[in-house]
Amino acid sequence: MYTNRKNFMLTPSSFSGLMDNMLSNKWDRIFFDDNHSHVTTPVNIKETDKSYQLDVIAPGLKKEDFNITVEKDVLSVSFEKKEEKNESTDKFIRNEYQFRSFKRSFTLNEKIDAAGISAGYTDGILSITLPKAEPAAPSVKKIDIA
Repeated sequence: MYTNRKNFMLTPSSFSGLMDNMLSNKWDRIFFDDNHSHVTTPVNIKETDKSYQLDVIAPGLKKEDFNITVEKDVLSVSFEKKEEKNESTDKFIRNEYQFRSFKRSFTLNEKIDAAGISAGYTDGILSITLPKAEPAAPSVKKIDIA
């Protein structure tokens, strides 16, 4: 038997649950989603050789609608829609279009070059590129004997 973070019991036969838990723990070491217990806006994170790609699904918005900031080691992505009351004489049978505000925050670690972060918005997906930081070259210091 295995136990994951939420203390659910996993049997050895629930391989997919075990793999999900292991992969989740891997990403927690690179990105910590400060809102992970209240996830409302789907986010995908993928790794390439030189960067991480964070994709936020947000259809029907404009690039100007987003606010992306990095403060200290926290990347925040947000959208806030002010509710507008429109008096309309249209009679809707169903009206499901709603824009809801959201905010997602991710704590970045030393593997991310925060100064090189860039973003683009295409076809309803906000893509944020987080370049990997160059690994620090091991420094060699010669010690003279006095």
